[in-house]
Amino acid sequence: MKRSQIFLLLLLGSLQLLAQPARIEGVVRNSSRAVVGATIRWGAHQALSDTAGNFSMEVSPGRHQLLVSSVGFAPFQQQVRVDTGETKQVNIELETEGSTLDAVVVTGTMKLSTRLNSPVAVEVYHPQFFKKNPVPSIFESMQQVNGVRPQINCSICNTGDIHINGLEGPYTMVTIDGMPIVSALSTVYGLFGIPTQLIERVEVVKGPASGLYGSEAVGGLINIITKTPEKAPRFSGQLMTTSWAEHNADLGVRFAAGKQTAILGAHYYRYANPQDANGDGFTDVALQHRFSLFNKWSFARKGQRTASLAARYFFEDRWGGQMEWQPKFAGSDSVYGEAIKTNRWELIGNYQLPTTEKILLQVSATGHQQRSFYGVTPYNGDQRILFGQLIWNKTLGKNHSFLAGLATRYNYYDDNSTATYDTTTKGNRPDQYLLPGIFVQNEWSRNDRQSLLLGLRYDRHPVHGSIFTPRFAIKWNTTDRSVLRLNGGTGFRVVNLFTEEHAALTGARTVEIREALRPEQSMNINLNYAFPLRTGSKAADMEVSAWYSYFRNQILPDYDTDPNKIIYANLPGHAISRGVSANVNINLHQRLKGMVGVTVQDIARLERDAADKLHKTWPVLAERWSGTWTLTYTVPKAGLTFDYTGNVYGKMRLPLAGPADPRPAYSPVWSLQNIQVTKWFSERWEMFGGVKNLLNWTPSRNLPFLIARANDPFDKRVTYNADGAVQRNAENPYGLTFDPSYVYAPNQGIRAFIGVRYVVK
Repeated sequence: MKRSQIFLLLLLGSLQLLAQPARIEGVVRNSSRAVVGATIRWGAHQALSDTAGNFSMEVSPGRHQLLVSSVGFAPFQQQVRVDTGETKQVNIELETEGSTLDAVVVTGTMKLSTRLNSPVAVEVYHPQFFKKNPVPSIFESMQQVNGVRPQINCSICNTGDIHINGLEGPYTMVTIDGMPIVSALSTVYGLFGIPTQLIERVEVVKGPASGLYGSEAVGGLINIITKTPEKAPRFSGQLMTTSWAEHNADLGVRFAAGKQTAILGAHYYRYANPQDANGDGFTDVALQHRFSLFNKWSFARKGQRTASLAARYFFEDRWGGQMEWQPKFAGSDSVYGEAIKTNRWELIGNYQLPTTEKILLQVSATGHQQRSFYGVTPYNGDQRILFGQLIWNKTLGKNHSFLAGLATRYNYYDDNSTATYDTTTKGNRPDQYLLPGIFVQNEWSRNDRQSLLLGLRYDRHPVHGSIFTPRFAIKWNTTDRSVLRLNGGTGFRVVNLFTEEHAALTGARTVEIREALRPEQSMNINLNYAFPLRTGSKAADMEVSAWYSYFRNQILPDYDTDPNKIIYANLPGHAISRGVSANVNINLHQRLKGMVGVTVQDIARLERDAADKLHKTWPVLAERWSGTWTLTYTVPKAGLTFDYTGNVYGKMRLPLAGPADPRPAYSPVWSLQNIQVTKWFSERWEMFGGVKNLLNWTPSRNLPFLIARANDPFDKRVTYNADGAVQRNAENPYGLTFDPSYVYAPNQGIRAFIGVRYVVK
């Protein structure tokens, strides 16, 4: 009996010990000052330090990795072991860290720098920013960036381009790891299919960057920087689906082969659920089947010299049109559809030469093939681009940082349109040319706070001859954490119409080129001021910019002169783009974080008439003002994060299909808003879900119709008078022809989404 009682007492004592939780207590300091509102995270649990810097949290017995973060301080990690029933005392010392101004950038000067020290204003966006509104492509992600707008150019096939500060997509250069592999034909499709799990950050430069990057970097530059294999997680993945039956998967994995390290990423997207909410008989969103594979290798070399090689393959099959369309109708005039098949490959290489000087060889190659039908109009395009450059970085004395480069680009483009038709031989003539260039840049740091950058680039075009693009940048750190920049420069762009203008392919309008087009040239000046605002655990970074751009020889499509034509010519006058923008990043007690941005702009063409008078015209699809916001609220104890994102756009002029077109000539103020809830269960995995387009906004709202003559897409019942003008009658009261170009916002209404993320570091 006594033995059983002793055993029972021992058992109860053991259970009591096992039931006792362990506890970690401590204080968070910076030097001798308490850090208020610091977040101490263990797995899916969190605690906050109080006004004295103290914190306390219950944990399970064992070894734990504490992650500590607070506004203005570097992240801190500490491993703690605690036994059953023990209270472990921990003292945490945080080191002061800068704000978002300390983010590393490379795009503005082709050299690593921080945002605070870069003489060129560069905006940086990390994957965590884009996760607040998860979408299946970088193209859609850019809607969260102030002053940047993804523009849908067709209400049927839903292809589009990126506008920066109101300028058309062809004025924006898109690069991957600094290589101009996304250009011309691929500006429409190049931002789709990049595996998001392998993106390190996205850098945006607003204003001409032709001084370093050459043609097409006229209005701005978007540089997508992929992760280095050494720093990528072992595995990361995201799966997402929506109530519209859109399915998306992004996966990334790191692996080693001997001494070499590599990453492999895959992207898959499928939407095969045609919907017609506005009742016009056409799909609201083009059906898409997309796959992309990305592989990047990093090679170990002596002297820590860099060497990497990356490759990407992209395939997409999309179609939009009348709901009953099937592939067998491609090219026929019985059922209208726009079907596009795209195959694309890319290679990117970086190799540091084995010399005492720091010389980097960069190469890229792309191949892009498009096979498509726009109604009865076939469009088959092929493009190949080879690019190479040598960059020499040299420090001269204590105050000069010199950069020089040799670059050359070979462009080959062929299609079945008039763009490659030889009127002399009456046959096909592919467009191909070699564009060599040389550039130099010197940054003179007068002292720790002031610097001057001067740069010049020279390109030789086989048709347009010599092209010079100078630039300058003045930087002045007004305080230790504030910077004032004045940037100026020129840009140029060589135009290929059919690779940039979707409406030229639909067959709804004929193309008329009235003269031998000259390359566009621009001059730009930009004033930027960035500064932090901090009070205890409250922080904000603010950035204000003002810009003015002047364009000569600008080429824009003229939809107004003749509703049945797109007329191209160099502008007999000039064009301007001017405005101001402001961004503010906020962080309150590590609970409420966000970014709010506003842009106000004036985009105009000033054209001379026969009497030599200037007339100001507002271009189509250029908004007067816009705003974006991304707000995040965290509930640490519950492991929940709430994200509210959105944008709002002022009115923009729209392309009407005729003088009697009953649709409004200007868009209303419109907004896309989204909400998301994320539940993180551990450091490895989390679930998220929410609602997109909360206001259910679509461009068809309050319109008599969105697509002109959707009931007669092949214009079989359209009649013309002797002058070739469309006749108005009872069947066609507005005198219109079929035209799907009247679109300014996505046709996709409200929808729910849910997904999961998993990471193994």
